[in-house]
This record gives sequence, C-alpha cells and structure tokens, in this order.
Amino acid sequence: MTNTIAIFGLLIVLMAIGMPVGVALGLTVLSFMFIFTDVPLESVALKMFTGIEKFEIMAIPFFILAGNFLTHGGVARRMINFATSMVGHMRGGLGMSAVLACALFAAVSGSSPATVVAIGSILIPAMIKQGYPLRFGAGTVASAGGLGILIPPSIVMVMYSVTTNTSVGALFMAGVIPGLLLAFMLGLCTWYVAHKNNYPTLPRSTWGERVKHFRKAFWGLMLIVVVMGGIYSGMFTPTEAAAMSAVYAFFIAVFVYKDLTLKQIPRVLLDSANMSRPT
Repeated sequence: MTNTIAIFGLLIVLMAIGMPVGVALGLTVLSFMFIFTDVPLESVALKMFTGIEKFEIMAIPFFILAGNFLTHGGVARRMINFATSMVGHMRGGLGMSAVLACALFAAVSGSSPATVVAIGSILIPAMIKQGYPLRFGAGTVASAGGLGILIPPSIVMVMYSVTTNTSVGALFMAGVIPGLLLAFMLGLCTWYVAHKNNYPTLPRSTWGERVKHFRKAFWGLMLIVVVMGGIYSGMFTPTEAAAMSAVYAFFIAVFVYKDLTLKQIPRVLLDSANMSRPT
C-alpha cells in the first residue's frame, strides 16, 4: 500500500509541475525500481533500447510524414470539396462533410491528430460562418477524427502490433469494417442532431460537379490503393508501405498538385520529426 501511494504521489507531483506525461511515467518507474527493487538500471537501459529496435516502428514517422505532405499540399482541401459535393446537400451538410472527409483523410494519414488538424482547420471556420454552433462543429470534427486510429493504415495499430507481436496486415484488415461502420454511425448521429436543430444545408451538387471534385482529389485518394493494395498484394510490408506513402505524398504534393514548393520541404520534415518524437 505504501509503495502504491508513493508511486502515484510521485507521478501526480511530476505531472503537476508541468512535466510531459511520458517523462513523468518514465521517472516514476525508474525511481520505483531504484528505491524499492534490486533490478540493475543497466538492464532497464538495455530493455529500452531493444524495445525500440524494431523495423515495424519505422512505419510511424513515415505515415506522419505522408500525412503532413498531404496536409500542406492541399490534398485535405480537395478531399473536403469532394466530400461536400457528395453529402453537403443533406441536413447539416458541412457536419456530414466533416465526417466523410475525416474518414477519407484517416485512410491516407493513419493519424487522428493529423486528421483533426487537416479537416478541422478548414471546416470548423466554415461551419461557424454558415451559422453552426461552435460546439457542434468542434464536436463533429473531434469525434470523426478518432477514425484515424481505426481505419487503416493506423499508427496506433502499428504500435499495438509491435507491442504484442501480432501481424500489422491482419490488424489493418480487421479495422476496415469497424472503421466504415463507425463512420456511418457518426454520420447518422450528425444528421440526427442537425435535423433536430434545423441546421443549414448546402445546394445539391450535380453529378458533373461531383466527378470534377473526385478528379481533383483522385491522386490523394489513390494513396489508399498504394498502401493497402501494396500490403495485401504482397508487394511490400506495412513498413515499406509507409515509406512508399511518404514518397508518393511528396510526389503528388510537389509535382502533381504543385501546392508545396521545395523550399517548404524542410519545414514539413521538421514538423513531422516533432510529431514523431515521444511526448
């Protein structure tokens, strides 16, 4: 009992003084092992090193880099335009568009924070401008952003695979149907709330406009085929698929859409490195 109180007390104190959660947890564990056990600290350092010495972990920074290339390269904006053309005419159209856009972006980025930032930075101001309550817009994007950890490729699934020694490909396959089902339920809930509160709709897009927006978003959506198709066809492993996604995202952002210049690449690399580091 005394040990438990000491552990949680130290953890609470470290977090209360503003120390990052990961550092606070690490210091708490190390302090407990140093004071209350006979485990040599050398073995702890060795275990920490061997724990991260896994090829699969390299998928995480590559997926983050791919997501940043897509965000800075305007792919997210094109996905939003396509999603809006498909469901914007429904009650609460911008909210429905946010759910669909989050599902599409989650399928190419693998990151919930990247999905929320990419979609929310565009759609939340648009919702407020159209008369939606801020709580509705923020809640919709925050909830739909959670699809990033379920719809493959998912960074969280990669971490779970490394921790439990399970197949990344099998986890990706297992996340497809639950991810689509969750996206559908979020869309249904968004429509119900919007219908109940009589939120505005957008003009119905013609099929010509939908095809036009699909063609503009096509190269970004093809990343789903590159990653998932490459994994399940056996062309490359999930880690190699992550590297391919980063290269593909760089190519379409710089040379196809031309929204990202070569001078901006160092900033994108730096942002990706900051997001990849443990917090």
